[in-house]
Amino acid sequence: MPNEQAKRAKLVVGNWKMHGRLVENAALLQAVAAGAAALQNGVRTGLCVPTPYLAQAQALLAGSVVAWGVQDVSAHTQGAYTGEVAAGMAADLDATYAIVGHSERRAYHHEHSDLVAVKAQRALEAGLVPIVCVGETLEQRENGSTEQVVGTQLEAVLLVLSESQAAKIVVAYEPVWAIGSGKSATTEQAQQVHAFLRGQLAAKGASVATVPVLYGGSVKPENAEELFAQKDIDGGLIGGASLKAKDFLAICQAAQNVSV
Repeated sequence: MPNEQAKRAKLVVGNWKMHGRLVENAALLQAVAAGAAALQNGVRTGLCVPTPYLAQAQALLAGSVVAWGVQDVSAHTQGAYTGEVAAGMAADLDATYAIVGHSERRAYHHEHSDLVAVKAQRALEAGLVPIVCVGETLEQRENGSTEQVVGTQLEAVLLVLSESQAAKIVVAYEPVWAIGSGKSATTEQAQQVHAFLRGQLAAKGASVATVPVLYGGSVKPENAEELFAQKDIDGGLIGGASLKAKDFLAICQAAQNVSV
């Protein structure tokens, strides 16, 4: 039986990364919207799509229980920043979520934690919910510095936010070594890090202690329920499995099974 404290409403957000085409997107969005309508126990769902498809998500998900969002936002509100997408632009298309600090952005675009913190601020100012990603590499895990790494990443964001602002974010723990690798942290490994992050959030204030902390790292229908049943795992940030309606909805069903 899952711990009673684990029995609270879950949040499952898909991250399409750089995938999608208009025709295939339409079928996927419509299937997810139809399937999510049957979810119970307060499970919330969302899909963060490539920015060019944000208007399509708005058109096809409006009126459904599925929220939509973007995978990144600029640290700037406007200006001569060719190729950047301001948080306000995503808000204009009724986005709910904005992923910031994803491990791929940190690794491939050399985004540091201070920049991630600014992006979280811009998202909040625009009325978006920033999904703040933290995670360690395999080398960092093996040398015992997981908590130091994720703690430093999260602290950079918490330092620039007030308690009321921090209470509006979502945190996603994504062990870098588990993303797209087919590997996943064990439930014990994931819970340990989530508990550490929960303590760090609680230190910011009582209202921040209940911020959703999602797990992201090769979540699949086969392991979702076991992960989500852990005391401090409030749902998932789903990569590859969010590109298949059947798999994504199965993960949402797993979240329903362990929610209140």
